[in-house]
Amino acid sequence: MSEKLILVSHHLCPYVQRAAISLAEKNVEFERSYVDLSNKPDWFLAISPLGKTPVLRVGDSSVFESAVILEYLEETQSNNLHPSDPLKRAEHRSWIEFSSAILNDIAGFYNAKDKDAFEKKIDDLVTKFSRLDERLVGTPWFDGNDFSLVDAAMGPVFRYFDVFDQIGSFVAMEESDNLTAWRQRLSERPSIRNAVPIDYEARLEEFLLRRNSYISRLIEAKRPASSLENDPGM
Repeated sequence: MSEKLILVSHHLCPYVQRAAISLAEKNVEFERSYVDLSNKPDWFLAISPLGKTPVLRVGDSSVFESAVILEYLEETQSNNLHPSDPLKRAEHRSWIEFSSAILNDIAGFYNAKDKDAFEKKIDDLVTKFSRLDERLVGTPWFDGNDFSLVDAAMGPVFRYFDVFDQIGSFVAMEESDNLTAWRQRLSERPSIRNAVPIDYEARLEEFLLRRNSYISRLIEAKRPASSLENDPGM
Protein backbone atom coordinates (compact mmCIF):
# COMPACT_ATOMS: atom_id res chain seq x y z
CA MET A 1 0.00 0.00 0.00
CA SER A 2 1.57 3.26 -1.11
CA GLU A 3 -1.14 5.72 -0.04
CA LYS A 4 -0.52 7.84 3.01
CA LEU A 5 -2.51 6.65 6.03
CA ILE A 6 -3.97 9.08 8.57
CA LEU A 7 -5.94 7.82 11.57
CA VAL A 8 -8.45 10.51 12.50
CA SER A 9 -8.76 10.10 16.25
CA HIS A 10 -10.16 11.25 19.55
CA HIS A 11 -7.85 11.12 22.56
CA LEU A 12 -10.13 8.84 24.60
CA CYS A 13 -11.97 6.78 21.99
CA PRO A 14 -11.50 3.02 22.61
CA TYR A 15 -12.41 2.24 19.01
CA VAL A 16 -9.59 4.47 17.79
CA GLN A 17 -7.28 2.45 20.03
CA ARG A 18 -8.32 -0.76 18.28
CA ALA A 19 -7.29 0.64 14.91
CA ALA A 20 -4.04 2.08 16.28
CA ILE A 21 -3.16 -1.28 17.87
CA SER A 22 -3.78 -3.14 14.62
CA LEU A 23 -1.68 -0.69 12.63
CA ALA A 24 1.17 -1.00 15.13
CA GLU A 25 1.00 -4.81 15.19
CA LYS A 26 1.24 -4.79 11.41
CA ASN A 27 4.17 -2.33 11.46
CA VAL A 28 2.27 0.09 9.24
CA GLU A 29 3.40 3.71 9.22
CA PHE A 30 0.58 6.16 9.83
CA GLU A 31 -0.12 9.63 11.12
CA ARG A 32 -2.71 10.64 13.69
CA SER A 33 -5.03 13.61 13.47
CA TYR A 34 -7.15 14.50 16.49
CA VAL A 35 -10.66 15.94 16.37
CA ASP A 36 -12.82 17.55 19.05
CA LEU A 37 -16.02 15.47 19.07
CA SER A 38 -17.82 18.13 21.10
CA ASN A 39 -17.29 20.61 18.27
CA LYS A 40 -17.06 18.58 15.08
CA PRO A 41 -15.56 20.55 12.19
CA ASP A 42 -17.11 20.42 8.73
CA TRP A 43 -14.10 18.62 7.23
CA PHE A 44 -14.58 15.81 9.73
CA LEU A 45 -18.31 15.43 9.08
CA ALA A 46 -17.53 15.29 5.37
CA ILE A 47 -15.42 12.14 5.85
CA SER A 48 -17.35 10.63 8.77
CA PRO A 49 -21.07 10.45 7.92
CA LEU A 50 -21.85 9.10 11.41
CA GLY A 51 -19.76 11.80 13.09
CA LYS A 52 -17.67 9.24 14.98
CA THR A 53 -14.03 8.24 15.27
CA PRO A 54 -11.99 6.49 14.06
CA VAL A 55 -11.72 7.34 10.40
CA LEU A 56 -8.83 5.96 8.38
CA ARG A 57 -7.78 8.24 5.56
CA VAL A 58 -6.21 6.25 2.73
CA GLY A 59 -4.96 8.81 0.28
CA ASP A 60 -8.08 10.74 -0.70
CA SER A 61 -10.46 8.01 0.48
CA SER A 62 -11.99 7.50 3.92
CA VAL A 63 -12.89 4.32 5.77
CA PHE A 64 -15.06 4.77 8.87
CA GLU A 65 -16.24 2.44 11.65
CA SER A 66 -13.53 0.57 13.56
CA ALA A 67 -14.74 -2.93 12.60
CA VAL A 68 -14.52 -2.02 8.92
CA ILE A 69 -11.08 -0.46 9.38
CA LEU A 70 -9.81 -3.61 11.11
CA GLU A 71 -11.10 -5.82 8.30
CA TYR A 72 -9.61 -3.52 5.67
CA LEU A 73 -6.22 -3.74 7.35
CA GLU A 74 -6.52 -7.53 7.51
CA GLU A 75 -7.18 -7.61 3.76
CA THR A 76 -4.43 -5.22 2.75
CA GLN A 77 -1.59 -5.66 5.25
CA SER A 78 0.68 -8.50 6.32
CA ASN A 79 0.84 -10.09 9.79
CA ASN A 80 -2.77 -11.24 9.98
CA LEU A 81 -4.39 -10.89 13.38
CA HIS A 82 -7.37 -13.09 12.49
CA PRO A 83 -7.11 -16.91 12.39
CA SER A 84 -6.85 -18.44 8.91
CA ASP A 85 -9.65 -20.93 9.56
CA PRO A 86 -13.05 -19.43 8.55
CA LEU A 87 -14.91 -20.79 11.58
CA LYS A 88 -12.25 -19.62 14.04
CA ARG A 89 -12.24 -16.25 12.30
CA ALA A 90 -16.01 -15.99 12.74
CA GLU A 91 -15.68 -16.94 16.41
CA HIS A 92 -13.12 -14.20 16.91
CA ARG A 93 -15.40 -11.65 15.24
CA SER A 94 -18.14 -12.75 17.64
CA TRP A 95 -15.90 -12.08 20.65
CA ILE A 96 -14.94 -8.69 19.24
CA GLU A 97 -18.66 -7.88 19.24
CA PHE A 98 -18.74 -9.09 22.84
CA SER A 99 -15.97 -6.64 23.71
CA SER A 100 -18.05 -3.86 22.10
CA ALA A 101 -20.94 -4.83 24.38
CA ILE A 102 -18.59 -4.44 27.34
CA LEU A 103 -17.67 -0.96 26.10
CA ASN A 104 -21.37 -0.10 25.96
CA ASP A 105 -21.75 -1.24 29.56
CA ILE A 106 -18.73 0.85 30.53
CA ALA A 107 -20.39 3.92 29.01
CA GLY A 108 -23.54 3.15 30.99
CA PHE A 109 -21.39 2.72 34.10
CA TYR A 110 -19.72 6.12 33.92
CA ASN A 111 -22.93 7.88 32.81
CA ALA A 112 -25.13 6.38 35.56
CA LYS A 113 -26.78 9.22 37.46
CA ASP A 114 -27.54 7.43 40.72
CA LYS A 115 -26.26 4.58 42.86
CA ASP A 116 -28.89 2.08 41.73
CA ALA A 117 -28.15 2.58 38.03
CA PHE A 118 -24.43 2.54 38.80
CA GLU A 119 -24.63 -0.77 40.65
CA LYS A 120 -26.80 -2.28 37.92
CA LYS A 121 -24.06 -1.54 35.39
CA ILE A 122 -21.46 -3.03 37.73
CA ASP A 123 -23.55 -6.22 37.80
CA ASP A 124 -23.71 -6.21 33.99
CA LEU A 125 -19.93 -5.83 33.78
CA VAL A 126 -19.29 -8.56 36.35
CA THR A 127 -21.52 -10.93 34.37
CA LYS A 128 -19.69 -10.22 31.12
CA PHE A 129 -16.24 -10.55 32.65
CA SER A 130 -17.29 -13.84 34.25
CA ARG A 131 -18.40 -15.09 30.86
CA LEU A 132 -15.12 -13.97 29.35
CA ASP A 133 -13.18 -15.66 32.12
CA GLU A 134 -14.91 -18.95 31.29
CA ARG A 135 -13.60 -18.63 27.72
CA LEU A 136 -9.96 -18.06 28.70
CA VAL A 137 -7.84 -21.18 28.75
CA GLY A 138 -4.67 -19.99 30.46
CA THR A 139 -2.77 -19.29 27.24
CA PRO A 140 -0.80 -16.06 26.79
CA TRP A 141 -3.42 -14.48 24.54
CA PHE A 142 -7.14 -14.85 24.00
CA ASP A 143 -6.99 -17.98 21.89
CA GLY A 144 -3.50 -19.35 22.18
CA ASN A 145 0.05 -18.17 21.66
CA ASP A 146 -0.70 -15.62 18.94
CA PHE A 147 -1.92 -12.08 19.56
CA SER A 148 -5.22 -11.53 17.74
CA LEU A 149 -7.79 -8.84 17.02
CA VAL A 150 -9.75 -10.03 20.06
CA ASP A 151 -6.74 -9.07 22.18
CA ALA A 152 -6.56 -5.74 20.35
CA ALA A 153 -10.24 -5.13 21.06
CA MET A 154 -9.93 -5.96 24.76
CA GLY A 155 -6.88 -3.81 25.42
CA PRO A 156 -8.94 -0.57 25.51
CA VAL A 157 -11.53 -2.25 27.76
CA PHE A 158 -9.01 -3.06 30.47
CA ARG A 159 -7.37 0.36 30.10
CA TYR A 160 -10.54 1.98 31.47
CA PHE A 161 -10.15 -0.05 34.64
CA ASP A 162 -6.62 1.25 35.18
CA VAL A 163 -8.40 4.53 35.98
CA PHE A 164 -11.57 3.08 37.54
CA ASP A 165 -9.49 1.04 39.99
CA GLN A 166 -7.98 4.27 41.33
CA ILE A 167 -11.48 5.49 42.20
CA GLY A 168 -12.80 2.31 43.80
CA SER A 169 -12.93 -1.47 43.58
CA PHE A 170 -15.93 -2.02 41.34
CA VAL A 171 -15.16 -5.21 39.40
CA ALA A 172 -12.97 -7.72 41.26
CA MET A 173 -10.96 -9.06 38.34
CA GLU A 174 -8.21 -10.19 40.70
CA GLU A 175 -10.45 -13.11 41.68
CA SER A 176 -9.72 -14.62 38.26
CA ASP A 177 -6.12 -15.68 37.68
CA ASN A 178 -6.63 -16.02 33.91
CA LEU A 179 -8.33 -12.64 33.53
CA THR A 180 -5.76 -10.89 35.72
CA ALA A 181 -2.81 -12.41 33.84
CA TRP A 182 -4.32 -11.56 30.46
CA ARG A 183 -5.02 -7.99 31.53
CA GLN A 184 -1.42 -7.61 32.70
CA ARG A 185 0.02 -8.97 29.45
CA LEU A 186 -2.18 -6.65 27.42
CA SER A 187 -1.10 -3.61 29.45
CA GLU A 188 2.55 -4.45 28.75
CA ARG A 189 2.11 -4.93 25.00
CA PRO A 190 3.81 -1.97 23.21
CA SER A 191 1.05 -1.62 20.61
CA ILE A 192 -1.55 -1.29 23.36
CA ARG A 193 0.56 0.86 25.66
CA ASN A 194 1.27 3.32 22.83
CA ALA A 195 -2.29 3.45 21.45
CA VAL A 196 -3.15 6.48 23.60
CA PRO A 197 -1.43 9.79 24.39
CA ILE A 198 0.72 9.93 27.50
CA ASP A 199 -1.86 12.09 29.30
CA TYR A 200 -4.69 9.61 28.67
CA GLU A 201 -5.42 8.88 32.34
CA ALA A 202 -5.62 12.56 33.27
CA ARG A 203 -7.86 13.25 30.27
CA LEU A 204 -10.14 10.36 31.18
CA GLU A 205 -10.47 11.47 34.78
CA GLU A 206 -11.41 15.00 33.69
CA PHE A 207 -13.90 13.54 31.20
CA LEU A 208 -15.48 11.47 33.98
CA LEU A 209 -15.69 14.49 36.26
CA ARG A 210 -17.66 16.38 33.61
CA ARG A 211 -20.27 13.62 33.21
CA ASN A 212 -22.28 14.93 36.18
CA SER A 213 -22.82 11.29 37.07
CA TYR A 214 -22.49 9.07 40.12
CA ILE A 215 -18.84 8.31 39.38
CA SER A 216 -18.20 12.06 39.00
CA ARG A 217 -19.27 12.49 42.60
CA LEU A 218 -17.06 9.62 43.71
CA ILE A 219 -14.06 11.27 42.03
CA GLU A 220 -14.91 14.64 43.59
CA ALA A 221 -15.12 13.03 47.03
CA LYS A 222 -11.58 11.63 46.66
CA ARG A 223 -10.04 14.88 45.42
CA PRO A 224 -8.53 17.42 47.80
CA ALA A 225 -10.64 20.57 48.06
CA SER A 226 -7.78 22.69 46.67
CA SER A 227 -7.65 20.49 43.57
CA LEU A 228 -11.33 21.06 42.86
CA GLU A 229 -11.04 24.82 43.37
CA ASN A 230 -8.16 25.04 40.91
CA ASP A 231 -9.67 22.74 38.27
CA PRO A 232 -10.49 24.88 35.20
CA GLY A 233 -12.82 22.18 33.91
CA MET A 234 -15.11 22.33 36.94
